[in-house]
Amino acid sequence: MHSSAMKNGARFFNTYVQGMASPQVVEIGARNVNGSLRAIAPAHARYLGVDLEAAPGVDVVLADPYKLPFPDESVDVVLSSSCFEHSEFFWESFLEIQRVLKPEGLLYMNVPSNGDFHRYPVDCWRFYPDSGLALAKWARQKGFRTTLLESYVGHQDLDIWNDQVCIYVKDEAHAHRYPARITAEFRQFSNGLSYPQLDSYLNPQTRSQDQRRAAWWHAGQRMMRAARRAMGRG
Repeated sequence: MHSSAMKNGARFFNTYVQGMASPQVVEIGARNVNGSLRAIAPAHARYLGVDLEAAPGVDVVLADPYKLPFPDESVDVVLSSSCFEHSEFFWESFLEIQRVLKPEGLLYMNVPSNGDFHRYPVDCWRFYPDSGLALAKWARQKGFRTTLLESYVGHQDLDIWNDQVCIYVKDEAHAHRYPARITAEFRQFSNGLSYPQLDSYLNPQTRSQDQRRAAWWHAGQRMMRAARRAMGRG
């Protein structure tokens, strides 16, 4: 797990889960690859990791990647970090998560908005800022009352990844239970949204961090070439 994914997971736990009483937490794509969210989860959480194969960190092996072996409305928190880009039909997984969440249940979704092609076993998707609202709209079309509480694109941290982080509550009627926001304290992000103001972005950017860095580099190169020409004329 890359550095920013671990840090964003910690922010979610501290902001949303720390105050829950013995929450049932299910992590989708729980295989421990260079670190796991389980290691930083609140100690009082009842934690289950699910994945497609037996591996360290996996408690339940799924027979079907789009079916979770849990009753309706039985889970307090679902985590999906660096997983949906590897799901061919992630929108089906999103609906299945809504099924198993309690009405006040939360989904933490961390997905890449950039980065290298990396297959586990496939690599299909990258997610832009509007994707968080689009998935909530998709769930509502299917009969749920899913609401985006907040989202943001985190800045890179010791690696190449810009994480698109989305946090949902299954039923908007319970949004008032979660007044705190990561984006109220954490500033290293672009294109953030915060319920109930979901119609305008915090720290809006049309270019990715990679594009901005490339533009700065090219601008610097142009300045250096201009300076050399000026010195040559002198």
